[in-house]
Amino acid sequence: MREKDLIAALGTALGEAAISMIRLSGEGAVELVASIFKPRNKDLDLLKVASHTVTLGYICDDQGDIIDEVLVCVMRAPRTYTREDVVEIFCHGGILPVRSVMDLVLQKGARIAEPGEFTKCAFLNGRIDLAQAEAVLDLIRARSSKGAELACNQLTGKISAGIGKLREELKRVLAQIEAEIDFPEDVDPLPKEERLRRIAVLQERVDLLLKGATLGRIYREGLQTVLVGKPNVGKSTLLNMLLGEERALVTDIPGTTRDLIEEMLVLEGIPLRIVDTAGIRESMGLVESLGIERAKDALEQADLVLALFDVTTGITDDDLVVLHLLHGKKGVVLLNKADLPQKQIDPQTMMEHVGDQFPVIEISSKLGWGQKELADAILNVIGAGHIAGETVLLTRKRHQVALEKVKDRLVSAQIAINGNLPLEFIAVDIWDAWSALGEIIGETLPDEIISSIFSEFCVGK
Repeated sequence: MREKDLIAALGTALGEAAISMIRLSGEGAVELVASIFKPRNKDLDLLKVASHTVTLGYICDDQGDIIDEVLVCVMRAPRTYTREDVVEIFCHGGILPVRSVMDLVLQKGARIAEPGEFTKCAFLNGRIDLAQAEAVLDLIRARSSKGAELACNQLTGKISAGIGKLREELKRVLAQIEAEIDFPEDVDPLPKEERLRRIAVLQERVDLLLKGATLGRIYREGLQTVLVGKPNVGKSTLLNMLLGEERALVTDIPGTTRDLIEEMLVLEGIPLRIVDTAGIRESMGLVESLGIERAKDALEQADLVLALFDVTTGITDDDLVVLHLLHGKKGVVLLNKADLPQKQIDPQTMMEHVGDQFPVIEISSKLGWGQKELADAILNVIGAGHIAGETVLLTRKRHQVALEKVKDRLVSAQIAINGNLPLEFIAVDIWDAWSALGEIIGETLPDEIISSIFSEFCVGK
C-alpha cells in the first residue's frame, strides 16, 4: 500500500507551450500551495476557498519574489481524481517557470510522483477498480477510434459491471453449495441436472467474454500483420495503398524490398502493425537471401498473414513456396492485379490450395480495389464477425488469462458434479473461478502485479 505522503508531478509535457500544469495530491496539498501562493485578490485565503474553484495569483519564493503568475485550482477530498486533496497549478508554458515552481514545491515537502501514482491512488482509495485504471492508459495510447471507444467503456465501468455481475452469479452458486455442506438437514440439495445447468450458463458467459477479449486486445494492441508473396506480386503497392502514401519503393526489379518495412495503420477500425517483407523465392544473392530469412522470421511471429498472389501469372514455383509457409497460420489470401484481363488464377482454384483456412478475395493494389472486402475478411478471420455488438470487450492479456482460468475451473466443477464427488471439491472450483474474475478488477491480485501495471503509466497520470 502507498504511504500517505504528498506527491507532485508535471501533468503536461515539458517544453514550450501556452500552459503547463503541476498536480499535487495528498494530505497537506492545499496548505503547501497556500504557503507559496499570493492571490491577486488580497482578501482571498486559499485555505478557505470553496472546493473546485480557480484562483488567480502568483507563486512566490521565500524572499517574496514572484516566480510566475498562475491559476490555482483547489479540489478537496473526496470529490477528486484520487479521493485526496488535489491542487493543480497552471503556470505559463516553458521549461524555466515550470522547473522553478516544481523545485519550490519539492523544497516545501512534496515528492515526485512515481509513474501512474495518481491513478494508483484512485484505485487504492476505491474511486476506480483496476480495469478502469488500465482504461486510463489505454485511452492515452489508443491507436484507433474503436480502441478509444473501448477504453471509454472500460473507464466508465461497463466492463467492471459485467465482471461484477458474473461474480455475483458465481457467489450465489457457491452459497447454495456451502449451505448444503454446512446445513445438510435444513437445506434441500440441488438436483444434479440443475447444478450442471447453472454451471453451463456460466460457461457460456465466460466463452463470450473470451471471444470479446481476443478482439479487445486486437483493438488495443494492434494486429501483427505480415505481407508475404513472391517478388513483384504487389506487396509494396498494397502497403502504399493502405497507408495512402508512397512509403515503400515500387519497381519492376525483383528483390527491391530487402529490409522489413514496418508501419502502423488503421483499416476500417482495425489497427494493423503491418510489415512488408522481401519477396519469397530462391534468392539470387547474399543480401536478398538475408532479406528473405527476415521475412520468414516475421512470418513466424505474425498474428495475421496477408498472402499476395498475381492472378495474371498462374501459380508458380515461388507461389508454392509461399503456400507452404502458410501452413498453421491464419490470414487472408489476396489475388492481386484483378483489374488486368489475363486471369490465370481464380478464387476457386486458390481455395483448393488453402482450403477453408484462408478466405480468398480479389483486389487491385494499384487501383485501390478491395479495402473494404479485406477489412471484412480480417474481421472474420479473427472471429470478430461472430461476436455480438453488445459483447463486453476486455483489452488485456491478463484479462484473457484470468478468463481462461475461470473456464478451466468451471470445467473442473462439471467433472466433479458428473463424478458425484463431494460438494467440497465443487466449492473449491467455484471459489477459484470467483477469485480469478476478481483479478480482472483488482480485488484478488497480488500487490506486486498491481505495481507492475501502474509502472506502465507516465509520471503525472
